[in-house]
Amino acid sequence: MKIRIYDDTIRLRLDRSEVEQIGAGDPVVCRTHFVDGSEFIYQLCQHEDEQVTATFADGCISVMLPVSTAQHWAGTETEITIRGEQPLDSGALALLIEKDFECLDPREGEDQSNRFKNPKASC
Repeated sequence: MKIRIYDDTIRLRLDRSEVEQIGAGDPVVCRTHFVDGSEFIYQLCQHEDEQVTATFADGCISVMLPVSTAQHWAGTETEITIRGEQPLDSGALALLIEKDFECLDPREGEDQSNRFKNPKASC
């Protein structure tokens, strides 16, 4: 799973196996380790609420999807993005969860075999 953060937007991209994992109800957890032994954690989980939400605690960003939304999204090829928004004191936190496509221009040394077929790829 990849994370992209820009101001008040969190975007997660998942490959095929991660989409299957969240669809089955299992969390997808990623860690970035640092030299001092600390780690940055981000995870995608299911929850019983009806909204897409996010929290930040103890160095961990947790994005939560409603169970029915996660299962529907994981079970369809045509549903690409899940969007959510949480109000802030000033503005809103935008949440985007997407299926990760193969790059149109392959990158050397990058395995793309577990990504979704890019709809913009030529036949």
